[in-house]
Amino acid sequence: MCEPAAKPNCWKCTLAVEWHDCQWCPAIVQRQGMEFRRGISRRTHPERHINLIKPMKNKSLFNRRASSAFTLIELLVVIAIIAILAAMLLPVINIAVTKAKVNKARTEVQALANAIEAYDSAYGRFPVSPYVQGLASAAGGDFTYGGVFNGATPNILGTTYGGSTYVVTNAEVVAILMDLTTYPSGGNTVNTNHVKNPKQTKLLSANYSGSTGNEPKPLGGIDNNGVYRDPWGNPYIISMDLNYDEQTADAFYSHQTVSQLTSGSQGGYNGLFNTNSASPNTDSFQFHGKVMVWSAGPDGKFDVGATANAGLNKDNVLSWH
Repeated sequence: MCEPAAKPNCWKCTLAVEWHDCQWCPAIVQRQGMEFRRGISRRTHPERHINLIKPMKNKSLFNRRASSAFTLIELLVVIAIIAILAAMLLPVINIAVTKAKVNKARTEVQALANAIEAYDSAYGRFPVSPYVQGLASAAGGDFTYGGVFNGATPNILGTTYGGSTYVVTNAEVVAILMDLTTYPSGGNTVNTNHVKNPKQTKLLSANYSGSTGNEPKPLGGIDNNGVYRDPWGNPYIISMDLNYDEQTADAFYSHQTVSQLTSGSQGGYNGLFNTNSASPNTDSFQFHGKVMVWSAGPDGKFDVGATANAGLNKDNVLSWH
């Protein structure tokens, strides 16, 4: 140990410190950047006071979870955004679904017309019952297989003869084309013992719906009574040239109010033509062909007071052969 008087600034000198119990809590100051040279100190950085005694404040686990969760307002905003997007998408989805059903109906009416022509080619006659053939002969023309339509105008369609309307569904035509001897409900068809389809050739493929046909909105496909229905649950309408004059008159599209282009004209919508040149303003519009098959479309309705391309008739799905 050096003498204090000789070396007053010597930093190596030791000093005895005597500690006593007391309640005084000193603040500890850390001085950084101090350089010592032979008793000379030089400060290179400002002092930084650090309280080494005060504990750190930590968020509790509950607070951390609460800060990461959705608030009620945020949740309501998300729900509102989802509702707006759903409202925007629903019309688009409905349009797509309707378009898909129209395409399906178009495929099915074409398949029906093709199957009838194939039957005519195979047997030299149309797939009808003797009862219908007799009605057509008595009426002096063709026959339309119609049915009852939910809310349609008119809601019943069939061939009119002698002041009466004969409503016959397409069930017997379908049974002959599919070579069915019994209906799904168990009743016998006009093809019992394959009498109307002796070659037992299945010319038409269609799905069974399991519907009774009496529901407010029957399913599409073949119901338990053998009626072939479109995707909206209404029966397909079929008209055939049963007098074999290469002209087919449909019970609905033969009307002047539906098919005539302009008053006094023989020309009609959808390729129809009035063969009565002397009286073109009559219900004699026909198709130059053997088969007419059509659906009442998405609305399931048709109106004899509107033209074929307007009102309730514009969405009908047609197939002429």
